[in-house]
Amino acid sequence: MSLKEHINKNEIPVHVAIIMDGNGRWARKRGIARTLGHEKGVDAVRETVEAATELGIKYLTLYAFSTENWKRPKFEVEALMKLLVRSINKERKTFMDNNIQLMTIGDVESLPSRSYRELQKAIADTSGNTGLTLILALSYSSRWEIVHVAKNIALQVSSGKLDPANVDATLFTSLLTTHSFPDPELLIRTSGEFRVSNFLLWQIAYTELYFTSTLWPDFNKDEFYQAIIDYQGRERRFGYTSEQIKKRGKGLTT
Repeated sequence: MSLKEHINKNEIPVHVAIIMDGNGRWARKRGIARTLGHEKGVDAVRETVEAATELGIKYLTLYAFSTENWKRPKFEVEALMKLLVRSINKERKTFMDNNIQLMTIGDVESLPSRSYRELQKAIADTSGNTGLTLILALSYSSRWEIVHVAKNIALQVSSGKLDPANVDATLFTSLLTTHSFPDPELLIRTSGEFRVSNFLLWQIAYTELYFTSTLWPDFNKDEFYQAIIDYQGRERRFGYTSEQIKKRGKGLTT
């Protein structure tokens, strides 16, 4: 029996987020340029998107480029931006054929002009698709996002448009770049690192975390299926006790 056949189709997470880590180490182990590791990582993206689509997952968020990544050597950043454009153009037909909608979160206006234009075109072209929503986190960091929301709230309060007494978690969530889709139920990180690296800090408050030592370019469908199987074996309590969770299944609402 394949790993996919072990998955309970009635307990598929709606939203999976992935920190794609290990491209550079994958290349270094082979004595090749880091940029070639990033290029190989595109294959892992393709496999993961296909697996998510096959399982009926509605949202897949990929941490593609953080605000901290701008600190990397200029030639590597330029190579990543060119790879982004090539990948978008190459996969555009695949998105349309498979009903995939492309979205982004992050300070995307800081991207090079060509990368930004191609990205916006792909987003517009796929806006009517209703299958998997693929969300690319580009020039994104959670602290940047939270500070952005805090400034927004401060401006509304100072201008008299918002009463400070009305500031709550619901309002804050509505101002995040992720406001149009649900928080992830599962966060996967590759490469053996055990940290979340400034990614969706507000949104993953109750997210299940899954860490694998596999470097991102080696991540494939079976690796993704294994993460889903692990997720399905957990009990998600959201602050309740196990006994309360069982009662909720029988109608407990508070």
